[in-house]
Amino acid sequence: MRVLVTGATGMLGREIARALLARGDEVTVLQRRPSGLDCAEVLADIADPAAVRRATRGQDVVVHLAAKVDVVGAWAEYARANVQGTRAVVAACRTSSVGRLVHVSSPSVAHAGRALAGVGAEPAEPARARGHYARSKALAEQEALAADSPGLAVLCLRPHLVWGPGDTQLVGRVVARARSRRLPRIGSGAALVDTTYVDNAVTALLAAADADPSVRGEALVVSNGEPRPVVEVLASLCQAAGVPGPRGAVPVPVARVAAAALEAAWTRRGGEPPLTRFLVEQLSTAHWFDQRHTRRVLGWTPHVGLHEGFARLRRWYASAAPRPDPTRLRFHGVPRESGTARGL
Repeated sequence: MRVLVTGATGMLGREIARALLARGDEVTVLQRRPSGLDCAEVLADIADPAAVRRATRGQDVVVHLAAKVDVVGAWAEYARANVQGTRAVVAACRTSSVGRLVHVSSPSVAHAGRALAGVGAEPAEPARARGHYARSKALAEQEALAADSPGLAVLCLRPHLVWGPGDTQLVGRVVARARSRRLPRIGSGAALVDTTYVDNAVTALLAAADADPSVRGEALVVSNGEPRPVVEVLASLCQAAGVPGPRGAVPVPVARVAAAALEAAWTRRGGEPPLTRFLVEQLSTAHWFDQRHTRRVLGWTPHVGLHEGFARLRRWYASAAPRPDPTRLRFHGVPRESGTARGL
């Protein structure tokens, strides 16, 4: 197939592009910065309609991942990247007679702050979504699904908490906070959460791209289907990276108040606050999903379990760790040249 992947500088976008290339598809990627992939590339803003039309010309399938995923920022930034960007993709798909659009959404589009336990893909609710990211992704999903038609089959996939080697969104943030001793347990830490190892998210996207034309017009949540207590997930990520796990505990009401104050302070100074209200909700409420419908519709099952995923992450961190300089060994604290046996 001829496939356009938007957002190929992110972990999931990069990996789906690699998987498509590996199986022989003709791949084009679109994003603002070079991806480093060996394929055709369009460097552009996803909200630039002319550039998106240019990239979609002649494509059979579009896999749309480009989005603003930061936890802070002005609403206008989210609206431009996530809503206007999706609108540009939809319009270009129609103009270029693309057969299928796989729009990558998020379970947060249906998360109104209450626990999500064993549910499916409930309708996106922009008015009730929590925060700019979730609200903009809810609007974007609605735009994508509204475009489903006999000429354009649309599927919206909601991969939940995708992680794996090289991930900067979930794993990177958790590890950085743990390393600086700023990763407390919020509440009891017992809330069950589901996650998605990156290879499983990739195979789900491949299944969506390959799906029969009759598979269309709906949103599907994708996850490993292995809910665990949130504190266990955090501890496993930290153990894989070789950093201390969660330390101490903060009551949920206190965490909410602190997060609101930190968000206000960081809005003035810029950057990402150490705690946000969205993060407090994610760490203190259950969110795991019934995967039976997704697996039946896509003919897909995850093939990398959590245990294997954590093992792969541990091996990746071990291989990425800085190695000692072989020319500067030490013996009882005394620098010594490599290759010598003096004093041994």
